[in-house]
Amino acid sequence: MNTSLIELSIADGIATLLFNRPEKRNAMSDDMRTEFIAALEQVSADKAVRAMVLSGHGKSFCAGGDVSGMERRMNMPAGNVAFNGWHRQQRVHYTQSLLHTMPKPTIAAVNGAASGLGADTALACDFIIASEAASFTWSYINRGLVPDGGGMYFLPRRVGLAKAKELIFSGRKVDVQEALRLGIADRQSSPERLVADAQAWAAELSKGSATALALGKTILNQSLELSAEHVFAQGSQAQGICYTSTEHRESVMAFLAKSASKNAATTNRG
Repeated sequence: MNTSLIELSIADGIATLLFNRPEKRNAMSDDMRTEFIAALEQVSADKAVRAMVLSGHGKSFCAGGDVSGMERRMNMPAGNVAFNGWHRQQRVHYTQSLLHTMPKPTIAAVNGAASGLGADTALACDFIIASEAASFTWSYINRGLVPDGGGMYFLPRRVGLAKAKELIFSGRKVDVQEALRLGIADRQSSPERLVADAQAWAAELSKGSATALALGKTILNQSLELSAEHVFAQGSQAQGICYTSTEHRESVMAFLAKSASKNAATTNRG
């Protein structure tokens, strides 16, 4: 799937999705969000795709929300501002939820500035690999806004509550070295190797059972809010499903066949 604002390619079971609005630093417009949603829905539903890498064309990962869209909202009749804003927020939350709950590993390959919604979008992925040119800023405060792309949920889980407050209240820039130190980013790569390294990592993470990965991710995403009892209960249900999966059956049969072959060889040598 190739579109004007989102590029999606699939090779060897790895989907690579690129923001393609470099002249606007990949700022998220309404049209771009529509294409982003379509791409995420396609990747999520495609059983041939085992993992996804998200990055951006040009010098920025994503500069956040499109300011021209903010201007249009401010110029609307006063009686429409709140409801239209609510409707837009539903789209934002749906987009971020698609990314966060995708039933396969996701990696943000942050090639440059990830600002505001761009920083939240990176955090909505399971892992972040950042280039030497990457930076992160929760710059909503500079527009009189609060993080609306999941930053108030994701960031404290990576850096702790106090540090998340400091980054959100100040809106300051975090370079790649500080991002690695704080746990915002998980790995670093050179600009020219970034996407390839992310794809290789995605392949490594998705070697196992797709069933087990999807179920495990779903439970892990909720684990900080659930009691141990609930996590065990969900794990038991998930394991019951895994017991019936083709991947489990084939792996057990292969192990048993290998053991039988080994035992037979030992007996023959004896």
